[in-house]
Amino acid sequence: MRPIWSGAISFGLVTIPIKVYPATESHAISFHQFHLADGGRIRNRKVCELDGQELDASDITRGYETAVGTIAPVTDADLDALPLPTAKATEIVVFVPAASIDPIQIGASYYLAAEGVAAKPYELLRRALERSSKVAVATFAMRDRERLGLLRVMDRVIVLHSLRWPDEIRYASQVDVPDATVTEQEVDAAVKLAETLSGTDVSELRDEYRDPLEKLIQAKAAGTRPEPAETPGPAAAQVVDLMAMLERSVSEAKAARTGGPDATVHYLPAKKTTKKPAAAKAPAKKQRAKKTAVRNPRSA
Repeated sequence: MRPIWSGAISFGLVTIPIKVYPATESHAISFHQFHLADGGRIRNRKVCELDGQELDASDITRGYETAVGTIAPVTDADLDALPLPTAKATEIVVFVPAASIDPIQIGASYYLAAEGVAAKPYELLRRALERSSKVAVATFAMRDRERLGLLRVMDRVIVLHSLRWPDEIRYASQVDVPDATVTEQEVDAAVKLAETLSGTDVSELRDEYRDPLEKLIQAKAAGTRPEPAETPGPAAAQVVDLMAMLERSVSEAKAARTGGPDATVHYLPAKKTTKKPAAAKAPAKKQRAKKTAVRNPRSA
């Protein structure tokens, strides 16, 4: 694994030279675009919208379009002249409890490594993080931007997580949440289901879409096509007995874990209807059902 950046961690008066390695990798399958008629590859080219001329990198500069439509050009020299104190340093600014960091702030993750004379101060910071049971919030620069980061320890390695700045987080209050009423019995059943599904190991989870997609690509490359997998359609909107569905979910979750049915869970009986038995007017049964379907389409 090759480092993508090198610099130093500033911990008070202690400076720790480090190398930065990406902690994740993408396994997403990417597609190209092709001309349907002849199979030619479709390319994205940079073309000036005024004269239609195709440009290369030496012909292109950057700029900011103002509210009135004018362009304020910004060159590399302009950006290089801006103060960026964290250009080669990750400066720790505060230690905070890990629970105080909202996961919605966390972005990309990186492993930090040190070698040679930097090994001892690196170990010092690692041990301090472990013993304090806190995480360090730091500032660092990457791709010409100052960023906020979080330092923590995982398996004896210091991990750097990029953080979104506080003013980049939207308030949850901006989302309209519908009002609904649930009973304590339903909440207890939901908690029971959560406990049944609880675990500590997620390492076996896999992308269930990527495998059939890879098989499809292999088959198409060989000139064949695999049988399409059955995909359940969207469930029709209907009023359900929430309590019965929760208890059934608990039963199925237990059966999946134990390899057999769970006899301790009892389903709630279906809700009683206030309608009269249909047998009382058997001759008009079909006609009445048809009229009901017309009067109340949602029951269909």
